[in-house]
Amino acid sequence: MTTWEAGADLVVVGSGVAGLTAALDAVAAGLRTVVVTKDGIGEGSTRWAQGGVAVVLGDVAGDSLAAHVTDTLDAGGGLNDDAAVEAVVRGGPDAVHRLRERGALFDAGHGPRLDRTREGGHSALRVVHAGGDATGAEIERALVTAARSAQLTVLDGHVALDALRDVTGRVVGLSVLDADGRAGILRAPAVLLATGGYGQLYASTTNPSTATGDGVALALRAGATASDLEFVQFHPTVLYTGPAVGRRPLVTEAVRGEGAILRDRAGHAFMAGVHPRADLAPRDVVAAAITRRMTETGADCVYLDASALPGFAARFPTVHASCRAAGIDPVTDPIPVTPAAHYACGGVVAGADGRTGVPGLYAAGEVARTGLHGANRLASNSLLEGLVVGERAVRAVLDDLALTSLSAPLEPAPALPVAPRPVVQRAMTTCAGIGRDVTGLANASDAIDAATAPAVPLDRDGVEDAALTLLAQAVLAAAGTRRETRGCHVRTDFPERDDVHQRASLPVRLDGDGRPVVVADALVGAA
Repeated sequence: MTTWEAGADLVVVGSGVAGLTAALDAVAAGLRTVVVTKDGIGEGSTRWAQGGVAVVLGDVAGDSLAAHVTDTLDAGGGLNDDAAVEAVVRGGPDAVHRLRERGALFDAGHGPRLDRTREGGHSALRVVHAGGDATGAEIERALVTAARSAQLTVLDGHVALDALRDVTGRVVGLSVLDADGRAGILRAPAVLLATGGYGQLYASTTNPSTATGDGVALALRAGATASDLEFVQFHPTVLYTGPAVGRRPLVTEAVRGEGAILRDRAGHAFMAGVHPRADLAPRDVVAAAITRRMTETGADCVYLDASALPGFAARFPTVHASCRAAGIDPVTDPIPVTPAAHYACGGVVAGADGRTGVPGLYAAGEVARTGLHGANRLASNSLLEGLVVGERAVRAVLDDLALTSLSAPLEPAPALPVAPRPVVQRAMTTCAGIGRDVTGLANASDAIDAATAPAVPLDRDGVEDAALTLLAQAVLAAAGTRRETRGCHVRTDFPERDDVHQRASLPVRLDGDGRPVVVADALVGAA
């Protein structure tokens, strides 16, 4: 039973970089804006981002916006949207300038320039960072401080249950549950999803507990299309301290950018010869190479040798603290690392202005598939996308509001398909990780389907479990259809990339039974 109802011009779901950037711009434009977040403000994925923001500010010799565009396209495996790449990359300098005006403090270099580092897939030093390896935390601090100064309305401890739609299919609000399971309704002509990704599909991830795919699931149920869901990026280097479940400490790619070398347990630098950029190859290449090396040697991890890096503790204080907590001195000891689920390259299909195919519904940040990332995200393009698309989405909302009027919402379906979270995570980790094949994908689907039953979400756990079940089914449908290896989707039974028949993104929607299916005959010969 609904216990309260309120109204707004814009509801933003999520309080990371994309959500808070959008909310602050919306308030400045005079919109009644409400932010809905599952935990406290600032508790999402943004604060865990270490590396930085990839941006061309015009003060690094030899770098250019065109080079950043080229590097993004090279990493994306042929599935980027060229217009989206251009829009986001070219919008980066102004977005970073506005972020600094809101109080974000990036690390200074020599003279007036910001310091730069280089990460995998980049052809130049173009990643600005803060606190050494605490960029996300600094960005979140600045945005949260600005939000409090702006007296932004925040509903913390509330989980978004469903988008409310009218008889035409337009989104006219959002239903939510508070921490005690009490239901409420926010009536609004615009809902912006900025909920992050779905790393919690897997047993080991760099993502916080909030990353359960809620936004993608909500959008699919509202009639939106998702795409590129099979491209789950595994970060190559997560601190290995033994088998573990949940969020694991990240060892930022910038450590390799500063000169650290990946070695196997025999001390061999195995990335030499794998890719022309060796340890600075794109993430999908490095993660796959680490996985192969672990299989070949029977080891549980590989090692990152950072012993030659000067001033490690000052440059990478977050990584240094995580290592010391695990009894490792990264100045003298090789750092044990292994890949872990990190970033969803796909999501709700949206333009670089945040508009989805459902009127009144917008998406920005990791929850969205703008086409910036394609089949594999270029390092440090994620914070960039959140900043740029968060701003552009508000401009789209302002343009659209003049044409919008609210009408009565329909009642959403009370029961949703739900499988127990441990079943979903075990199936996805075992059968839909870095290496996939037809047998494993089918086994994962069978295991999840056998454990799925309709249930009415009564609290946050119920909403999250329903979202993870739907996302698992969607990822498996797309991964089973893409019978090739491309970007961070590795099919061991189809190890080659097929540009003749399979260079296309796979749109996924819900069928009449509420099950995710690939809806286009985009891939010739796919099953």
